[in-house]
Amino acid sequence: MAWLITSLIIVPIFGALLVAATRNYARGVALASNLITAIGAFLLWQSFDSTSPGLQLVERHSWIPAIGAEYLVGIDGLSLLLVILTSLVFPFALLAQSRPAGDRGFCALMLIMQAALYGTFTAQNFILWFLFYEMSLIPAFLLIKIRGGEKRDRAATKFFLYTFLGSVAMLLSFLGIYFAKGTFDFAGLADLAKTGDLLTGNVKWLAFAGIFLGLAVKVPLFPFHTWLPDAYESAPTGVSMVLTGALSKMGVYGFVRLLLPLFPNEITMLGPWLLTLAVCSIVIAPLAAWAQSDLKRMVAYLSINHLGYCMLGLFAVTATAARPLVEMEAALSGVFMQIFNHGITAAALFYFVGLLEQRRGLRGIGDFGGLMQRTPLLCGWMTVAMFSSLGLPGLNGFIGEFLIFKGSFALAASFTAVAVLGLLFTAVVFMRAMQSLFSGPLVETGIAFPDLRSNEKWVVIPVTLLMFAIGIVPQFLFNIFNSTVVQMARLFA
Repeated sequence: MAWLITSLIIVPIFGALLVAATRNYARGVALASNLITAIGAFLLWQSFDSTSPGLQLVERHSWIPAIGAEYLVGIDGLSLLLVILTSLVFPFALLAQSRPAGDRGFCALMLIMQAALYGTFTAQNFILWFLFYEMSLIPAFLLIKIRGGEKRDRAATKFFLYTFLGSVAMLLSFLGIYFAKGTFDFAGLADLAKTGDLLTGNVKWLAFAGIFLGLAVKVPLFPFHTWLPDAYESAPTGVSMVLTGALSKMGVYGFVRLLLPLFPNEITMLGPWLLTLAVCSIVIAPLAAWAQSDLKRMVAYLSINHLGYCMLGLFAVTATAARPLVEMEAALSGVFMQIFNHGITAAALFYFVGLLEQRRGLRGIGDFGGLMQRTPLLCGWMTVAMFSSLGLPGLNGFIGEFLIFKGSFALAASFTAVAVLGLLFTAVVFMRAMQSLFSGPLVETGIAFPDLRSNEKWVVIPVTLLMFAIGIVPQFLFNIFNSTVVQMARLFA
Protein backbone atom coordinates (compact mmCIF):
# COMPACT_ATOMS: atom_id res chain seq x y z
CA MET A 1 0.00 0.00 0.00
CA ALA A 2 3.01 2.31 -0.15
CA TRP A 3 1.79 3.55 -3.53
CA LEU A 4 -1.06 5.32 -1.70
CA ILE A 5 1.19 8.24 -0.77
CA THR A 6 2.36 8.75 -4.34
CA SER A 7 -1.22 8.51 -5.60
CA LEU A 8 -2.22 11.29 -3.20
CA ILE A 9 0.40 13.52 -4.84
CA ILE A 10 -0.40 12.52 -8.43
CA VAL A 11 -4.21 12.70 -8.35
CA PRO A 12 -4.45 16.49 -7.68
CA ILE A 13 -1.87 17.17 -10.40
CA PHE A 14 -3.85 15.06 -12.86
CA GLY A 15 -7.00 16.87 -11.70
CA ALA A 16 -5.32 20.23 -12.37
CA LEU A 17 -4.54 19.13 -15.94
CA LEU A 18 -8.17 18.08 -16.44
CA VAL A 19 -9.39 21.39 -15.02
CA ALA A 20 -7.14 23.28 -17.43
CA ALA A 21 -8.71 21.36 -20.32
CA THR A 22 -12.29 21.86 -19.09
CA ARG A 23 -14.38 24.94 -19.80
CA ASN A 24 -17.59 24.55 -17.82
CA TYR A 25 -16.94 21.91 -15.16
CA ALA A 26 -13.78 23.10 -13.46
CA ARG A 27 -15.32 23.17 -9.97
CA GLY A 28 -16.86 19.72 -10.40
CA VAL A 29 -13.59 18.20 -11.62
CA ALA A 30 -11.68 19.79 -8.73
CA LEU A 31 -14.19 18.50 -6.17
CA ALA A 32 -14.08 15.02 -7.76
CA SER A 33 -10.30 15.08 -7.44
CA ASN A 34 -10.69 16.10 -3.79
CA LEU A 35 -13.09 13.20 -3.22
CA ILE A 36 -10.58 10.72 -4.64
CA THR A 37 -7.76 12.10 -2.48
CA ALA A 38 -10.04 12.03 0.58
CA ILE A 39 -10.71 8.34 -0.08
CA GLY A 40 -6.98 7.81 -0.49
CA ALA A 41 -6.29 9.57 2.81
CA PHE A 42 -8.90 7.37 4.51
CA LEU A 43 -7.29 4.21 3.06
CA LEU A 44 -3.93 5.51 4.28
CA TRP A 45 -5.43 5.91 7.75
CA GLN A 46 -6.85 2.39 7.62
CA SER A 47 -3.48 0.98 6.57
CA PHE A 48 -1.59 2.85 9.28
CA ASP A 49 -0.52 0.89 12.36
CA SER A 50 -1.13 3.31 15.24
CA THR A 51 0.93 1.16 17.64
CA SER A 52 4.12 1.51 15.61
CA PRO A 53 6.11 4.73 16.21
CA GLY A 54 8.35 4.66 13.14
CA LEU A 55 7.82 5.53 9.49
CA GLN A 56 5.28 3.41 7.68
CA LEU A 57 4.18 2.80 4.09
CA VAL A 58 7.64 3.90 2.95
CA GLU A 59 8.28 4.20 -0.78
CA ARG A 60 11.90 4.61 -1.89
CA HIS A 61 13.32 4.98 -5.41
CA SER A 62 16.73 6.09 -6.64
CA TRP A 63 16.51 9.57 -8.14
CA ILE A 64 19.81 11.51 -8.36
CA PRO A 65 22.50 9.01 -7.29
CA ALA A 66 25.33 11.51 -7.74
CA ILE A 67 24.20 13.48 -4.67
CA GLY A 68 22.41 10.66 -2.87
CA ALA A 69 18.96 12.14 -3.52
CA GLU A 70 16.08 9.67 -3.48
CA TYR A 71 12.37 9.72 -3.96
CA LEU A 72 11.61 8.81 -0.36
CA VAL A 73 8.15 9.23 1.14
CA GLY A 74 6.54 7.76 4.24
CA ILE A 75 4.27 8.68 7.13
CA ASP A 76 4.26 8.68 10.88
CA GLY A 77 1.44 9.90 13.14
CA LEU A 78 2.11 13.61 12.54
CA SER A 79 2.37 13.19 8.76
CA LEU A 80 -0.89 11.24 8.64
CA LEU A 81 -2.64 13.87 10.77
CA LEU A 82 -1.58 16.63 8.36
CA VAL A 83 -2.57 14.57 5.31
CA ILE A 84 -6.05 14.18 6.79
CA LEU A 85 -6.21 17.89 7.59
CA THR A 86 -5.22 18.80 4.02
CA SER A 87 -7.88 16.45 2.67
CA LEU A 88 -10.53 18.24 4.76
CA VAL A 89 -9.49 21.87 4.21
CA PHE A 90 -9.25 21.90 0.41
CA PRO A 91 -12.80 20.77 -0.46
CA PHE A 92 -14.05 23.12 2.27
CA ALA A 93 -12.17 25.99 0.61
CA LEU A 94 -13.36 25.10 -2.91
CA LEU A 95 -16.98 25.03 -1.77
CA ALA A 96 -16.54 28.33 0.05
CA GLN A 97 -15.18 30.22 -2.93
CA SER A 98 -17.67 31.98 -5.22
CA ARG A 99 -17.49 31.30 -8.95
CA PRO A 100 -16.19 34.36 -10.79
CA ALA A 101 -14.58 34.40 -14.22
CA GLY A 102 -11.29 32.52 -14.27
CA ASP A 103 -12.62 29.63 -12.21
CA ARG A 104 -10.44 27.16 -14.12
CA GLY A 105 -7.23 28.91 -13.13
CA PHE A 106 -8.31 29.11 -9.49
CA CYS A 107 -9.18 25.41 -9.26
CA ALA A 108 -6.04 24.28 -11.09
CA LEU A 109 -3.74 26.29 -8.82
CA MET A 110 -5.54 25.03 -5.73
CA LEU A 111 -5.06 21.42 -6.85
CA ILE A 112 -1.35 21.97 -7.51
CA MET A 113 -1.01 23.46 -4.03
CA GLN A 114 -2.81 20.46 -2.55
CA ALA A 115 -0.43 18.03 -4.27
CA ALA A 116 2.56 20.01 -3.02
CA LEU A 117 1.26 19.90 0.56
CA TYR A 118 0.82 16.13 0.42
CA GLY A 119 4.42 15.88 -0.76
CA THR A 120 5.70 18.27 1.91
CA PHE A 121 4.07 16.31 4.73
CA THR A 122 5.33 12.90 3.51
CA ALA A 123 8.81 13.60 2.04
CA GLN A 124 11.64 12.15 4.14
CA ASN A 125 14.72 13.83 2.67
CA PHE A 126 15.54 17.47 2.25
CA ILE A 127 15.79 17.72 -1.55
CA LEU A 128 12.33 16.21 -2.06
CA TRP A 129 10.85 18.12 0.87
CA PHE A 130 12.29 21.43 -0.34
CA LEU A 131 10.95 20.94 -3.88
CA PHE A 132 7.43 20.26 -2.60
CA TYR A 133 7.74 23.13 -0.13
CA GLU A 134 8.62 25.58 -2.92
CA MET A 135 5.99 24.07 -5.21
CA SER A 136 3.27 24.96 -2.68
CA LEU A 137 4.36 28.60 -2.47
CA ILE A 138 4.15 29.34 -6.20
CA PRO A 139 0.37 28.77 -6.61
CA ALA A 140 -0.25 30.60 -3.31
CA PHE A 141 1.64 33.63 -4.67
CA LEU A 142 -0.23 33.52 -7.98
CA LEU A 143 -3.63 33.20 -6.32
CA ILE A 144 -2.96 36.25 -4.15
CA LYS A 145 -1.44 38.22 -7.04
CA ILE A 146 -4.15 37.43 -9.61
CA ARG A 147 -7.29 36.82 -7.56
CA GLY A 148 -6.67 39.02 -4.50
CA GLY A 149 -8.27 42.26 -3.39
CA GLU A 150 -7.25 45.88 -3.77
CA LYS A 151 -3.88 45.52 -2.05
CA ARG A 152 -2.99 42.25 -3.75
CA ASP A 153 0.23 43.50 -5.39
CA ARG A 154 1.75 44.63 -2.11
CA ALA A 155 0.53 41.54 -0.25
CA ALA A 156 1.82 39.13 -2.92
CA THR A 157 5.18 40.89 -3.05
CA LYS A 158 5.62 40.68 0.73
CA PHE A 159 4.55 37.03 0.72
CA PHE A 160 7.07 36.23 -2.02
CA LEU A 161 9.97 38.15 -0.49
CA TYR A 162 9.55 36.74 3.02
CA THR A 163 9.08 33.14 1.90
CA PHE A 164 11.76 33.30 -0.81
CA LEU A 165 14.43 34.69 1.52
CA GLY A 166 13.49 32.12 4.16
CA SER A 167 13.70 29.34 1.57
CA VAL A 168 17.13 30.49 0.38
CA ALA A 169 18.38 30.51 3.98
CA MET A 170 17.12 26.95 4.51
CA LEU A 171 18.65 25.74 1.25
CA LEU A 172 22.08 27.17 2.08
CA SER A 173 21.94 25.62 5.57
CA PHE A 174 21.12 22.16 4.27
CA LEU A 175 23.78 22.40 1.60
CA GLY A 176 26.27 23.09 4.38
CA ILE A 177 24.99 20.06 6.31
CA TYR A 178 25.20 17.89 3.18
CA PHE A 179 28.80 18.89 2.44
CA ALA A 180 29.70 18.05 6.05
CA LYS A 181 27.75 14.80 6.45
CA GLY A 182 27.04 13.60 2.91
CA THR A 183 23.31 12.94 3.28
CA PHE A 184 19.97 14.72 2.93
CA ASP A 185 18.02 11.98 4.74
CA PHE A 186 16.06 13.25 7.75
CA ALA A 187 16.34 10.01 9.75
CA GLY A 188 20.05 9.65 9.06
CA LEU A 189 20.79 13.23 10.10
CA ALA A 190 18.67 12.82 13.26
CA ASP A 191 20.69 9.71 14.18
CA LEU A 192 23.93 11.63 13.72
CA ALA A 193 22.61 14.47 15.90
CA LYS A 194 21.97 12.02 18.76
CA THR A 195 25.68 11.39 19.15
CA GLY A 196 26.81 15.01 19.00
CA ASP A 197 26.57 18.25 17.04
CA LEU A 198 26.04 17.87 13.30
CA LEU A 199 28.43 20.74 12.64
CA THR A 200 31.10 22.52 14.65
CA GLY A 201 32.02 26.07 15.50
CA ASN A 202 30.22 28.99 13.94
CA VAL A 203 29.05 26.87 11.02
CA LYS A 204 26.50 25.06 13.16
CA TRP A 205 25.02 28.36 14.32
CA LEU A 206 24.79 29.62 10.75
CA ALA A 207 23.04 26.42 9.67
CA PHE A 208 20.70 26.59 12.64
CA ALA A 209 19.90 30.26 11.95
CA GLY A 210 19.14 29.58 8.29
CA ILE A 211 16.70 26.75 8.97
CA PHE A 212 15.14 28.62 11.89
CA LEU A 213 14.61 31.74 9.78
CA GLY A 214 12.92 29.83 6.96
CA LEU A 215 10.57 27.99 9.30
CA ALA A 216 9.85 30.97 11.57
CA VAL A 217 8.69 32.98 8.55
CA LYS A 218 6.37 30.18 7.49
CA VAL A 219 4.72 29.57 10.87
CA PRO A 220 4.89 32.66 11.29
CA LEU A 221 6.63 33.36 14.58
CA PHE A 222 7.01 36.86 16.04
CA PRO A 223 8.68 39.05 14.70
CA PHE A 224 8.67 37.34 11.29
CA HIS A 225 4.89 37.57 10.97
CA THR A 226 4.31 40.92 9.27
CA TRP A 227 3.61 39.41 5.83
CA LEU A 228 0.68 37.35 7.11
CA PRO A 229 -2.09 39.94 7.81
CA ASP A 230 -1.61 41.54 4.39
CA ALA A 231 -1.63 38.19 2.58
CA TYR A 232 -4.69 36.86 4.41
CA GLU A 233 -6.55 40.16 3.98
CA SER A 234 -5.94 40.36 0.23
CA ALA A 235 -6.39 36.68 -0.65
CA PRO A 236 -9.79 35.37 -1.80
CA THR A 237 -11.79 33.61 0.90
CA GLY A 238 -10.92 30.09 -0.25
CA VAL A 239 -7.23 30.92 -0.48
CA SER A 240 -7.21 32.49 3.00
CA MET A 241 -8.77 29.28 4.31
CA VAL A 242 -6.01 27.18 2.75
CA LEU A 243 -3.23 29.54 3.83
CA THR A 244 -4.26 29.35 7.48
CA GLY A 245 -5.73 25.85 7.50
CA ALA A 246 -2.96 23.93 5.76
CA LEU A 247 -0.09 26.03 4.41
CA SER A 248 0.84 27.57 7.77
CA LYS A 249 1.25 24.06 9.19
CA MET A 250 4.33 23.53 7.02
CA GLY A 251 6.28 25.79 9.37
CA VAL A 252 5.29 23.96 12.56
CA TYR A 253 5.83 20.62 10.82
CA GLY A 254 9.30 21.76 9.76
CA PHE A 255 10.21 22.60 13.36
CA VAL A 256 9.17 19.10 14.45
CA ARG A 257 10.72 17.25 11.52
CA LEU A 258 13.87 19.31 10.89
CA LEU A 259 15.03 21.78 13.51
CA LEU A 260 14.28 19.99 16.77
CA PRO A 261 15.85 16.60 15.87
CA LEU A 262 18.90 18.09 14.13
CA PHE A 263 19.81 20.88 16.56
CA PRO A 264 18.70 19.77 20.05
CA ASN A 265 21.68 21.36 21.83
CA GLU A 266 21.25 24.71 20.11
CA ILE A 267 17.52 24.71 20.94
CA THR A 268 18.34 24.09 24.61
CA MET A 269 20.96 26.85 24.72
CA LEU A 270 18.57 29.37 23.15
CA GLY A 271 15.58 28.09 25.11
CA PRO A 272 14.63 31.27 27.02
CA TRP A 273 14.90 33.41 23.89
CA LEU A 274 12.80 31.02 21.80
CA LEU A 275 10.17 30.80 24.52
CA THR A 276 10.10 34.59 24.62
CA LEU A 277 9.34 34.73 20.90
CA ALA A 278 6.53 32.20 21.33
CA VAL A 279 5.03 34.18 24.21
CA CYS A 280 5.23 37.38 22.15
CA SER A 281 3.30 35.65 19.37
CA ILE A 282 0.66 34.55 21.87
CA VAL A 283 0.26 37.88 23.69
CA ILE A 284 0.98 40.56 21.09
CA ALA A 285 -1.03 39.04 18.23
CA PRO A 286 -4.45 39.25 19.98
CA LEU A 287 -3.64 42.81 21.06
CA ALA A 288 -3.03 43.62 17.39
CA ALA A 289 -6.30 41.83 16.50
CA TRP A 290 -8.10 43.96 19.10
CA ALA A 291 -6.99 47.09 17.23
CA GLN A 292 -8.28 45.90 13.83
CA SER A 293 -11.46 47.12 12.17
CA ASP A 294 -11.23 44.63 9.28
CA LEU A 295 -12.60 41.19 10.17
CA LYS A 296 -10.12 39.36 7.96
CA ARG A 297 -7.14 41.07 9.54
CA MET A 298 -8.58 40.34 12.97
CA VAL A 299 -8.83 36.60 12.24
CA ALA A 300 -5.35 36.68 10.65
CA TYR A 301 -3.73 38.06 13.81
CA LEU A 302 -5.60 35.51 15.93
CA SER A 303 -4.16 32.80 13.69
CA ILE A 304 -0.66 33.95 14.73
CA ASN A 305 -1.78 33.72 18.35
CA HIS A 306 -2.98 30.13 18.03
CA LEU A 307 0.11 28.95 16.19
CA GLY A 308 2.10 30.59 18.98
CA TYR A 309 0.61 28.00 21.35
CA CYS A 310 2.17 25.28 19.18
CA MET A 311 5.57 26.92 19.38
CA LEU A 312 5.23 27.38 23.15
CA GLY A 313 4.63 23.65 23.55
CA LEU A 314 7.53 22.67 21.27
CA PHE A 315 10.05 25.05 22.84
CA ALA A 316 8.96 24.14 26.38
CA VAL A 317 9.61 20.46 25.61
CA THR A 318 13.03 20.97 24.07
CA ALA A 319 14.40 24.16 25.62
CA THR A 320 14.41 23.28 29.30
CA ALA A 321 16.76 21.12 31.35
CA ALA A 322 14.13 19.39 33.55
CA ARG A 323 11.92 17.27 31.31
CA PRO A 324 9.33 15.04 33.03
CA LEU A 325 8.31 12.48 30.43
CA VAL A 326 4.57 12.67 31.16
CA GLU A 327 4.48 16.44 30.82
CA MET A 328 6.49 16.30 27.61
CA GLU A 329 4.00 13.86 26.15
CA ALA A 330 1.12 16.11 27.22
CA ALA A 331 2.68 19.17 25.59
CA LEU A 332 3.50 17.34 22.35
CA SER A 333 0.01 15.82 22.17
CA GLY A 334 -1.42 19.30 22.66
CA VAL A 335 0.77 20.68 19.86
CA PHE A 336 -0.37 17.99 17.42
CA MET A 337 -4.01 18.50 18.37
CA GLN A 338 -3.65 22.27 18.09
CA ILE A 339 -2.20 21.92 14.59
CA PHE A 340 -5.27 20.00 13.47
CA ASN A 341 -7.85 22.00 15.40
CA HIS A 342 -6.51 25.37 14.34
CA GLY A 343 -6.65 24.27 10.71
CA ILE A 344 -10.35 23.45 10.97
CA THR A 345 -11.43 26.37 13.15
CA ALA A 346 -9.44 29.15 11.47
CA ALA A 347 -10.64 28.04 8.04
CA ALA A 348 -14.23 28.13 9.34
CA LEU A 349 -13.79 31.66 10.69
CA PHE A 350 -12.47 32.89 7.34
CA TYR A 351 -15.44 31.20 5.66
CA PHE A 352 -17.91 33.08 7.84
CA VAL A 353 -16.12 36.37 7.19
CA GLY A 354 -16.40 35.57 3.49
CA LEU A 355 -20.15 35.00 3.83
CA LEU A 356 -20.57 38.39 5.50
CA GLU A 357 -18.51 40.05 2.80
CA GLN A 358 -20.56 38.42 0.04
CA ARG A 359 -23.79 39.74 1.54
CA ARG A 360 -22.66 43.25 2.45
CA GLY A 361 -19.78 43.93 0.09
CA LEU A 362 -17.79 45.06 3.15
CA ARG A 363 -16.08 43.31 6.04
CA GLY A 364 -15.39 46.02 8.61
CA ILE A 365 -16.61 45.35 12.13
CA GLY A 366 -18.42 48.71 12.07
CA ASP A 367 -20.18 47.82 8.80
CA PHE A 368 -22.50 45.36 10.53
CA GLY A 369 -24.89 45.39 13.45
CA GLY A 370 -27.95 43.58 14.70
CA LEU A 371 -27.23 40.49 12.61
CA MET A 372 -28.89 38.21 15.14
CA GLN A 373 -32.24 39.73 14.14
CA ARG A 374 -31.65 39.09 10.44
CA THR A 375 -29.50 35.96 10.24
CA PRO A 376 -29.86 33.91 13.42
CA LEU A 377 -28.52 30.71 11.84
CA LEU A 378 -25.41 32.36 10.44
CA CYS A 379 -24.75 34.06 13.78
CA GLY A 380 -25.31 30.86 15.73
CA TRP A 381 -22.92 28.73 13.68
CA MET A 382 -20.33 31.53 13.56
CA THR A 383 -20.50 31.81 17.35
CA VAL A 384 -19.62 28.11 17.63
CA ALA A 385 -16.52 28.68 15.49
CA MET A 386 -15.54 31.68 17.62
CA PHE A 387 -15.96 29.72 20.85
CA SER A 388 -13.94 26.88 19.36
CA SER A 389 -11.11 29.29 18.56
CA LEU A 390 -11.39 30.69 22.08
CA GLY A 391 -10.97 27.19 23.54
CA LEU A 392 -14.39 26.62 25.11
CA PRO A 393 -14.66 23.18 26.79
CA GLY A 394 -16.69 20.78 24.70
CA LEU A 395 -15.25 22.10 21.42
CA ASN A 396 -12.10 21.04 19.61
CA GLY A 397 -10.04 24.14 20.47
CA PHE A 398 -10.07 23.31 24.18
CA ILE A 399 -8.29 19.96 23.87
CA GLY A 400 -5.06 21.16 22.30
CA GLU A 401 -4.73 24.36 24.34
CA PHE A 402 -5.39 22.56 27.63
CA LEU A 403 -2.72 19.92 26.97
CA ILE A 404 -0.17 22.53 25.82
CA PHE A 405 -0.66 24.58 28.98
CA LYS A 406 -0.67 21.47 31.17
CA GLY A 407 2.67 20.30 29.83
CA SER A 408 4.25 23.74 29.45
CA PHE A 409 3.44 24.82 33.03
CA ALA A 410 5.50 21.91 34.35
CA LEU A 411 8.36 22.60 31.91
CA ALA A 412 8.49 26.41 31.66
CA ALA A 413 6.15 27.82 34.28
CA SER A 414 7.07 31.51 34.10
CA PHE A 415 6.77 31.76 30.32
CA THR A 416 3.50 29.81 30.31
CA ALA A 417 2.04 32.05 33.03
CA VAL A 418 2.61 35.10 30.82
CA ALA A 419 1.22 33.24 27.78
CA VAL A 420 -2.09 32.71 29.60
CA LEU A 421 -2.74 36.42 29.07
CA GLY A 422 -3.21 35.57 25.41
CA LEU A 423 -6.37 33.65 26.30
CA LEU A 424 -7.79 36.73 28.03
CA PHE A 425 -6.98 39.05 25.12
CA THR A 426 -8.43 36.58 22.61
CA ALA A 427 -11.66 36.43 24.62
CA VAL A 428 -11.89 40.23 24.61
CA VAL A 429 -11.38 40.32 20.82
CA PHE A 430 -14.15 37.80 20.18
CA MET A 431 -16.57 39.36 22.66
CA ARG A 432 -16.04 42.76 21.04
CA ALA A 433 -16.65 41.31 17.58
CA MET A 434 -19.76 39.40 18.66
CA GLN A 435 -21.23 42.45 20.37
CA SER A 436 -20.64 44.65 17.31
CA LEU A 437 -21.77 42.13 14.71
CA PHE A 438 -24.61 40.30 16.40
CA SER A 439 -26.01 42.44 19.20
CA GLY A 440 -25.26 46.02 18.21
CA PRO A 441 -27.80 48.42 16.69
CA LEU A 442 -29.37 47.24 13.44
CA VAL A 443 -27.49 48.62 10.44
CA GLU A 444 -29.75 49.37 7.49
CA THR A 445 -27.99 48.23 4.32
CA GLY A 446 -30.73 48.81 1.77
CA ILE A 447 -29.99 45.38 0.26
CA ALA A 448 -31.20 41.86 0.95
CA PHE A 449 -29.22 40.17 3.71
CA PRO A 450 -30.25 36.48 3.66
CA ASP A 451 -29.58 33.90 6.33
CA LEU A 452 -27.60 30.74 5.58
CA ARG A 453 -28.60 29.24 2.25
CA SER A 454 -29.02 25.49 1.80
CA ASN A 455 -25.70 25.06 -0.03
CA GLU A 456 -23.93 27.01 2.74
CA LYS A 457 -25.49 24.80 5.41
CA TRP A 458 -23.98 21.74 3.71
CA VAL A 459 -20.57 23.34 4.21
CA VAL A 460 -21.06 24.72 7.74
CA ILE A 461 -22.83 21.85 9.50
CA PRO A 462 -20.28 19.04 8.86
CA VAL A 463 -17.38 21.24 9.95
CA THR A 464 -19.19 22.34 13.10
CA LEU A 465 -20.15 18.76 13.97
CA LEU A 466 -16.47 17.83 13.60
CA MET A 467 -15.58 20.55 16.13
CA PHE A 468 -18.02 19.02 18.62
CA ALA A 469 -16.86 15.46 17.88
CA ILE A 470 -13.21 16.29 18.57
CA GLY A 471 -14.13 18.30 21.66
CA ILE A 472 -16.22 15.49 23.17
CA VAL A 473 -14.51 12.28 21.97
CA PRO A 474 -11.00 13.25 20.79
CA GLN A 475 -9.53 9.78 21.19
CA PHE A 476 -9.94 8.90 17.51
CA LEU A 477 -7.37 11.62 16.70
CA PHE A 478 -5.09 10.82 19.64
CA ASN A 479 -4.86 7.24 18.39
CA ILE A 480 -3.25 8.49 15.19
CA PHE A 481 -0.21 10.09 16.80
CA ASN A 482 0.08 8.63 20.33
CA SER A 483 2.97 6.32 19.45
CA THR A 484 4.76 9.12 17.58
CA VAL A 485 4.42 11.41 20.60
CA VAL A 486 5.83 8.75 22.94
CA GLN A 487 8.79 8.19 20.62
CA MET A 488 9.52 11.92 20.32
CA ALA A 489 9.23 12.50 24.06
CA ARG A 490 11.76 9.76 24.79
CA LEU A 491 14.09 11.16 22.17
CA PHE A 492 14.00 14.68 23.62
CA ALA A 493 14.22 13.40 27.19
